[in-house]
Amino acid sequence: MSNHDPKQQKLNVRQLEDNDGGRFPLSRRDLIKTGAVSAVALTAPAAFGITDPPATPPPDISHLTLRVNGKTHPLELDTRTTLLDALREHLHLTGTKKGCDHGQCGACTVIVEGRRINSCLTLAVMNQDVEITTIEGLGTPDALHPMQAAFIKHDGFQCGYCTSGQICSSVAVLQEMKQGIPSHVSTDLLSPTPISAAELRERMSGNICRCGAYSNILAAITDVAGSQT
Repeated sequence: MSNHDPKQQKLNVRQLEDNDGGRFPLSRRDLIKTGAVSAVALTAPAAFGITDPPATPPPDISHLTLRVNGKTHPLELDTRTTLLDALREHLHLTGTKKGCDHGQCGACTVIVEGRRINSCLTLAVMNQDVEITTIEGLGTPDALHPMQAAFIKHDGFQCGYCTSGQICSSVAVLQEMKQGIPSHVSTDLLSPTPISAAELRERMSGNICRCGAYSNILAAITDVAGSQT
């Protein structure tokens, strides 16, 4: 008989449905029963001894003081609040940007006690009573910081989203070099020769500009560095 015989195909289907010969571990009737029990279990978990998970405990609140841009701010924050979120959401200093939130793009760079950090990677409670400087504290539209003016002069930005972090990082970079802090490409920081592009690229590598304005950013930093010598 042909494998495509309609009568034989119907017989095979009937054998599967009736669990003839043990071809299926469950008969059609048992399968329907199992499905019905599963549906009841999903809609009535308590009937099977399944209870709701315990309620999440309330957050731990910390009373702290942040010194930002020369001003003191008493705050009550969840101990899990990052410095970035404290600045943006609680102090409304939105110049510091949230980019990747993983410490990889540098958009959230601020200056803490003269050193640049990624504010998304540190908790607000870890920065109590230290001096924090954001882009708002470097200059104002009427009195720009030299680095801000240089970024405008050399067109060191396009969309501008990363610019506050770039500028804070640039200011801190020049301070690092004055203090003799080396980088991976440093040879002689005391040399009177102009700062090399390789040196600046290395130090600024943690600040990403997705618009690709790197050459203009380097020109702005070099301009400020030259005016400070």
